[in-house]
Amino acid sequence: MKQIQFTGAEGQTLAADTMGVDDALPVILAHGGGQTRLSWRRTQERLAAAGLRAIAIDLRGHGESQWSSSGHYRIEDFADDLLCVAHALGTPPALVGASLGGLSGLIAEGEIRPGSFASLTLVDIAPNMEPAGVARVMGFMAAHLETGFASAEEAAEIVDSYRPREGRRTTAERIAPYVRKGQDGRWRWHWDPRFITSVMSSRGEARMERLAEAARRLACPVHLIRGGSSDLVSPEGAAAFLDLVPHARFTDIAGAGHMVVGDRNDAFADAILTFLQDTDQSIRGFA
Repeated sequence: MKQIQFTGAEGQTLAADTMGVDDALPVILAHGGGQTRLSWRRTQERLAAAGLRAIAIDLRGHGESQWSSSGHYRIEDFADDLLCVAHALGTPPALVGASLGGLSGLIAEGEIRPGSFASLTLVDIAPNMEPAGVARVMGFMAAHLETGFASAEEAAEIVDSYRPREGRRTTAERIAPYVRKGQDGRWRWHWDPRFITSVMSSRGEARMERLAEAARRLACPVHLIRGGSSDLVSPEGAAAFLDLVPHARFTDIAGAGHMVVGDRNDAFADAILTFLQDTDQSIRGFA
């Protein structure tokens, strides 16, 4: 693994890790809102072992990437950053985007600059999202913006309460890369709090129609992966997406919620690899 940097649309630094063969098909891994590139580590290892070049990036305002000097965290801002990364690579990469990363890729490829990506994989995200699921995600991310946490251990407990399961899996060591300690001694998430306020202000039917129109315009190979227990993308929402993009492949991963990558990583990586291997030979001639 090597640490590298890209330059985003505002001239800001985007931190990234690359793993695999440098001249192989590049696969950009774009995380969900509030996460960092570290959430892709096991997936990166699988892709690299299969002969691909896996590049996990920190989106603007997240992890070790610079915060937006303008405070712009609209979907199109993240999309513009992804287009900068694709351009810097010199060849259309495959894009795998979870939640925010997927929405950004959808706008980048379906609206702003078609043909920028060799393929597009959307991880538990679609234009028709369940309002209750969206509200739960937004509520979790906004709940501790001001107060933060007394310790990394408390942050880990909050994560486990958001993702209930048998036994505790999240440790303070595991959560440490996702939080930062402030001058007041409190721990807060490792992302610009202006991000969540920006996202919350842009919700609504107009945004969903914009996403649907971008989906209609997709011509590259497309793969929708849904968590079988997701409360954000319902079976009906997935079916609606497939109506918009008839050539898309669909994978439903049982036992996974919205956080598919963390819930069922092996099954997720298998689905990604199968899709990329099946489409690699036809990427340039796909229409």
